[in-house]
Amino acid sequence: MGAATSLYFATCFIHGQYENGDLYPANVSAVVGLSGWLLCSKNLKAKIERHNEVARRVASLPILLCHGKGDDVVPYKFGEKFALALSSNGFENMTFKSYNGLGHYTIPEEMEEVCTWLTSKLGLDSR
Repeated sequence: MGAATSLYFATCFIHGQYENGDLYPANVSAVVGLSGWLLCSKNLKAKIERHNEVARRVASLPILLCHGKGDDVVPYKFGEKFALALSSNGFENMTFKSYNGLGHYTIPEEMEEVCTWLTSKLGLDSR
């Protein structure tokens, strides 16, 4: 549920509010989802099209999605499907990485890529 939760909070950030209408108080600089899926993909497009500010946040929010092709908990096809849903709805700064044979766990190669990506997207390499 970690990836689904991080992606849910990403959608709250881009809309500026939770699903119940309460304001979302946090700033999100980047999102990482490992072996997950998107909770609200069916109504994502309608929510994005309503506001220019939302569309701007969608286009600029960095998202890294990683999924193992051997995942038997959240099948790989769901990871592919939600990556496609994000990219087709204006998430221009989204990266999808797949790993042959990887199940619903992580490996050093994946963690190294996550660290490299975060360092790059958050500008941590210059500190």
